[in-house]
Amino acid sequence: MFVHWNRRVLITLLFSFLAACSSPEDKGAQPDPREERGEGGAPSAEIVVDGLSAPWEVEFAGEDIYIAEREGKIVKVRGGKKERQPLSLSRPVVQEGESGFLGLALAPDFEKTRRAYAYHTYREGDRLLNRVILLEETDRGWVEVRPLLEGIPGGVIHDGGRLRVGPDERLYITTGDAGDEENAQNRRSLAGKILRLKLDGTVPADNPIPGSPVYSWGHRNPQGLDWSDEGELYASEHGPSGMPSGHDEINRIEPGKNYGWPEIIGNETRKGMESPLFHSGSDTWAPSGLAVSGEKVYVACLRGEQVRVFDLKRRTSEAFLEDLGRIRDVAIRDGYLYLLTNNTDGRGDPRQGDDKLLRVKLGER
Repeated sequence: MFVHWNRRVLITLLFSFLAACSSPEDKGAQPDPREERGEGGAPSAEIVVDGLSAPWEVEFAGEDIYIAEREGKIVKVRGGKKERQPLSLSRPVVQEGESGFLGLALAPDFEKTRRAYAYHTYREGDRLLNRVILLEETDRGWVEVRPLLEGIPGGVIHDGGRLRVGPDERLYITTGDAGDEENAQNRRSLAGKILRLKLDGTVPADNPIPGSPVYSWGHRNPQGLDWSDEGELYASEHGPSGMPSGHDEINRIEPGKNYGWPEIIGNETRKGMESPLFHSGSDTWAPSGLAVSGEKVYVACLRGEQVRVFDLKRRTSEAFLEDLGRIRDVAIRDGYLYLLTNNTDGRGDPRQGDDKLLRVKLGER
């Protein structure tokens, strides 16, 4: 009996060992819990943090990551763990349709001042408007220091919302036409524009229109901004729906230029107006955040549910990452492309753990 029992134990152990050593193909490969898989099941991106709620913009400060959520929170990520920080504002965030708490840009001296810039929708009477504010991180969350620019036309669609501090240490702001096409060509309106301010909220003396924050106009709904190493500014912009549909744009932005909406789209031209470097034709990318690396521009695409890469030298465009759902923002840091999914924004199909901040190593794909 003793010998027979030992043989049974040995056989059981042997089968357990063989099962443990079998390749994933032998039993059906299981995805890494910290990994998203793209087309064909190949690993595409590492999960940095999940459980986000309609995230809109990602910013970095040392080892910490800050993420704006559209309903009115800032998520701080440290060591893979997230802390959802409250906001104390003089005007409550209004989140309806595409509006809400959108852009977030940390001040260049954030490590010292703990200050940042934000863009959000608020209500004044029966109108939706947008504002740019200065915030400060405290032990109780974020508190408003003061407004920098208010009264930007807003709505349930076309709120723009991207904030970036440029290499010239000026604050750049994208605004949508708020659903009124005529705003974009009206240089007195703050809607349908890219705006430029000093970090204290005043208008720079070298802006193209004296005394005005307007830097460029003729925009429908720009949501991406970034600069090349040479200091050239690029922007992504949502094109019109309906007939003809699509015509999303990637533009090189120059001060004082008119980018044509709603007078021209796609390859159309008109004197005094700029045509895009790239456009989607009858397809729809719904481009949002944008990041430039060398001769390549990486763009978060919502409707296209992908990250697209645009080669400025070759003038080509192709999908870089796919099958991850709606992508709201992208950023490049330390050789990685970071991206925010936006499947919980009311227009996507949320997956387990959505939304997520993901990253993929550049140069390995």
